[in-house]
Amino acid sequence: MINHACNLFRCAVRLSIGLVFASQALADEGFKLVHHELAGGVHALLGPIGGRSHENHGLNANFGIIDTAEGAVLIDSGASLQGARLLEVEAARLTAKPVRWVINTGAQDHRWLGNGYFRNRGAEVIAHTLTAATQQRNAHAQLDSLRLVLKERFDDTKPVTANRLLEGAHITLNLGGRQIEVHYFADAHFPGDVVVWLPDKRILFAGDHVYVDRLLGILPQSNAETWLSAFEALKALGPDHIVPGHGSVSDLGRAQADTGDYLAFIVNGIKPLAEDMVGVDAAVAQLGDAPQFARLANYEELHRGNVSRAYLRLEAAQ
Repeated sequence: MINHACNLFRCAVRLSIGLVFASQALADEGFKLVHHELAGGVHALLGPIGGRSHENHGLNANFGIIDTAEGAVLIDSGASLQGARLLEVEAARLTAKPVRWVINTGAQDHRWLGNGYFRNRGAEVIAHTLTAATQQRNAHAQLDSLRLVLKERFDDTKPVTANRLLEGAHITLNLGGRQIEVHYFADAHFPGDVVVWLPDKRILFAGDHVYVDRLLGILPQSNAETWLSAFEALKALGPDHIVPGHGSVSDLGRAQADTGDYLAFIVNGIKPLAEDMVGVDAAVAQLGDAPQFARLANYEELHRGNVSRAYLRLEAAQ
């Protein structure tokens, strides 16, 4: 009992010291994630909807923190060692507890490149086997790209995958007395993307299945057709609150308008063109103007490229 008490005391002291220094660093930089408390002990941290930058540590995405009796659960670990440290600060500020568990929702850089920091701190990092495999395939390209943006803030960042791997479509975890579900529906923004569902609170951490306020990006790794299927499946959970991968905390109506409707426009518009093999230029000419989505940030930069990449994948499937 004495040793246990001492360990808790040392942990609290280290946490407090780290919180003071890292909080000061955040204040000096002027960078701040926007905090929303969704329910007792369930928090969303919202990053900017613009691109990765040196100033934002590549934290241009949303993250989650769940308080439990035995420590904090962090949803996604950030884009770097330094970014992970900033997320740890926020977890400590909101829960006064160390991060005991990290759950990766996907394979994009800011979802997992902070894993190594938390594993070195003794946390259990949890990911689906499909997510971890995609992380490994994309690691070198992501490291090269982020190093150019984050510069010295990317120092010592290593591509470390989870030390607890999940399999199957629906996994129920008990972490610190909290029931937390991980669902894999289908490949979405990246292969192996998952959602984190709190059934008792009806809160969904949707990862990159859902974008609001800004246009989603269809990458060479993305599959718009299965992404749409995954979006339809997550709707069946009936969440009251959705923390999207990017943008404001939302409900199903907003998620449908900003993500579901756009994916349906892309898939339903491109499939017949791909079946007829009209060619990518013809597809972009027909679908490259979608004024109903021009209200979303990044529309001008992303939409025509989304059409092009979605067409090429669907044509290749013919």
